[in-house]
Amino acid sequence: MTSLGSIMPIIWWGISALSILILIFILIIILLFRRMKRFEASYVTLQTFMSGNELEPILQKYIETLGEQNQEIKTCEIRLAQIEAKLRAAVDRAELLRFRAFDNVGSDLSFAFALLNQEGSGVVLSAIHSREESRVYAKPIAKGQSSYSLTDEEVEVIRKAMLGEKI
Repeated sequence: MTSLGSIMPIIWWGISALSILILIFILIIILLFRRMKRFEASYVTLQTFMSGNELEPILQKYIETLGEQNQEIKTCEIRLAQIEAKLRAAVDRAELLRFRAFDNVGSDLSFAFALLNQEGSGVVLSAIHSREESRVYAKPIAKGQSSYSLTDEEVEVIRKAMLGEKI
């Protein structure tokens, strides 16, 4: 019987250790359950605003609205690119220079008038006024240069027009 008596305390020690482990696990489960309840309460609060509306449909609506706005932005960018291309090609620089072509004419009735776009292309108009006649000349301009010979006044008016601000 001595061997049976020595076995009993070992079993009781094992049962005690298992009981302590079960109590620890029960405490952990209770703590986790309480924490889950608090999380669930926070989630419900997050899901329902003060107005009582649910969060998911509101977020879905905003996502749809954002998609529509992105599409509108792309459409606007395409239209803006077309408008900018037209704007660069349109005349947006005009410069006028009046001068006296001949000493025997009393006023600055002659002029050079440059009409250029963003790339410096366009036309320069020149009018030479004398006592007997007036003559008007038009010369094409490409990138600030002309294939025709230019007078000093025409060169100056083109230079001034080219100094305008580019887009």
